[in-house]
Amino acid sequence: MRAIAALCLACFALTASAAAEEDYASWTPLRSTFPSTGGNGIMIKGYDPVIVGDKCVTTFMAVTPDKVVYPNYIEFEAVAAQGGTLCQNGKWRAFDGGATGTTPFRVFFNDGVFRGHPLER
Repeated sequence: MRAIAALCLACFALTASAAAEEDYASWTPLRSTFPSTGGNGIMIKGYDPVIVGDKCVTTFMAVTPDKVVYPNYIEFEAVAAQGGTLCQNGKWRAFDGGATGTTPFRVFFNDGVFRGHPLER
């Protein structure tokens, strides 16, 4: 039983260590246009986050492959991390109130540069 407990503790320590080692400065510099994390050929355009207190906010457009434009607003929690600010747990909403959601997308700001994850290089 002790061996199983020790193994579980070791696995937990390895998982926590791997998560703690994520290097936000290695993420791809944020561009104002990039593919949506939701897929389906949706492109995100006009993404220009601003950090205000404990929030990161921006307006943006979600553009479908057939060029239909959906204006949106997103708000992230802003937390100090690795000498910069990590914007996480994003919640977006359509301007018209017709849609809301969350995103796995995160933004890191440090040394005057915003970086996003996940983003293609």
